[in-house]
Amino acid sequence: MQYYTSRKQKFEAQLSALKIKYNQISILRLLLIVLCFISGYYYLQPGSNILYLTAMALCIIAFIYVMRYHSVLARRKLHAATIVAINDDEINFLKREKNTFDNGAEYTDHKHSYLYDLDIFGTHSLFQHINRTETWKGKDVLASLFKKVLPQEQITDNQEAIKELADKTDWRQEITALGRIKKDDKAIYNKLIDWSNSRSKAVTFLQNIIAVVSPFILVACFVTYLITDNTAFFSACGYLFVFNLICLSTVSKSIKAEVNYITEIDEIIHNYSLIIKSIENEKFNSAKLNKLKNQLYQETIPASRRIKKLAELFSRMDSIGNLFAAVLFNGLFLFHIHTLKSLQGWKEKNAKNIEGWLNVIAEVEALSSLGNFYYNNKGFVFPQLNTQNKISFKNLAHPLLNPDTRIGNDIDFEPHFTILTGSNMSGKSTFLRSLGVNMVLAGIGAPVCASSAVVHPLPILVSMRLSDSLSDSESYFFAEVKRLKEIMEKLDKKQCFVLLDEILRGTNSDDKRAGTIGVIKKMVEKNALGAIATHDIEVCNIAADFPHALINRCFEVEINKGELYFDYKLRNGVCRNKSATFLMEKMDVI
Repeated sequence: MQYYTSRKQKFEAQLSALKIKYNQISILRLLLIVLCFISGYYYLQPGSNILYLTAMALCIIAFIYVMRYHSVLARRKLHAATIVAINDDEINFLKREKNTFDNGAEYTDHKHSYLYDLDIFGTHSLFQHINRTETWKGKDVLASLFKKVLPQEQITDNQEAIKELADKTDWRQEITALGRIKKDDKAIYNKLIDWSNSRSKAVTFLQNIIAVVSPFILVACFVTYLITDNTAFFSACGYLFVFNLICLSTVSKSIKAEVNYITEIDEIIHNYSLIIKSIENEKFNSAKLNKLKNQLYQETIPASRRIKKLAELFSRMDSIGNLFAAVLFNGLFLFHIHTLKSLQGWKEKNAKNIEGWLNVIAEVEALSSLGNFYYNNKGFVFPQLNTQNKISFKNLAHPLLNPDTRIGNDIDFEPHFTILTGSNMSGKSTFLRSLGVNMVLAGIGAPVCASSAVVHPLPILVSMRLSDSLSDSESYFFAEVKRLKEIMEKLDKKQCFVLLDEILRGTNSDDKRAGTIGVIKKMVEKNALGAIATHDIEVCNIAADFPHALINRCFEVEINKGELYFDYKLRNGVCRNKSATFLMEKMDVI
């Protein structure tokens, strides 16, 4: 919190100073315009002095310089304001006052084995808690991480990269600011990729010759006219001007094809180049970050310079929408034919690299988000990995709960499967979600909400919160049976980590008990690791039949001085106390 507060104050001071300077330059710019007109006015008067012309020229030169400096100040001001906003967002987030980060709701998949059940996406989700990406592709890459468990080698690489990025706070915020200053979206990303894969008719050899020779002849005629005062040369300039515009029309379809792709995205591409340059200039120690960085140096010219050149070409090509400039520049120099040729040459050399460059930005953004997550939670730990089916946590809790009030629990999965009992509101479902979410985090290389952890990353299968599939004419019960069938089929193929919460709710007690016991036996048979929560105490008796594979654990509730007391601590054994009847009596329900 202190870092974010001090950084916010630092850039607020910079922003205030920049605003003052920006306003001063605005006034100076206006004064230069006024002085330029005054100088011009007096120069046009009879008997004027050459000093007025000199003053006007100096005002124009000074105005151009001031305009450029004004643009620089505008960019600095926007950068400072963005950094202030970034730190303000983090402060509000850590105070638990407001979460403004994208929640990735569009990635919710009710049919996925755990995304919906564990609230990975959506409002108040794990994704929203972690996401700090600003580009569309960065968000997409981060979202894809949460959908599967990575191979252990990739998990280890991610762990090292996340640890390193956690301490690069200033650098991470610069990357975030560059992405936020000019936001892209999926449509812009796809437009750029489509452009890189498109092909337009190339500028012909004849068109290329004309584009060089015709403007040269036009300039030569104009200079000759100034020297000789022969109007025939001036007339020739007019004919050449029209001829150039006719030549431009021969490539109009190719220009239109390019413009359809690139309109108004040159600034975003320029921002891409700045992000890439920042990655190129940063020194990394982790293997993954260096591997990503090296993908930007596959040729002699750095990717940042090449994509910056593309932004410039796009900007030049997009100027054809300005009718006055298009007529003037093309009539004189065939400007857009030269630009088209340069753009096609750039595409031929570099188009194949665009998707790879953007993927580097996206990967870095995703890892940076996880680095920010670790920086905000330095009490979290990176699990020790193994391949011997060993899973244990000390002081495990849900990362989205308030750190000042959340209660951690210890658990190990030896025996492999836990039957979890407890009264309503005792913490069973929260504990199962804590297990699931932390297994997801462990499976992507992120730190987990625990004081220590040993994890064998396994595919995660969950049946906790299914919804009626009305569009498929399915009841909750049938949807749950289908999910259980999917879980069994996946367990036939490989070992998995399974979490089940009060399964078979849509049937009578005896049927539910028999079904639950049958499912637990299947878990033992298929050597699954995980836990099942149930209210049916009789189900727990099955643990005695499989002591090597099953263990009973519970959350208890106490009634103290007429009040319910939940300590949310996990215990060995079967829950004995009940709360439902007491609570309904207390609230005059029964």
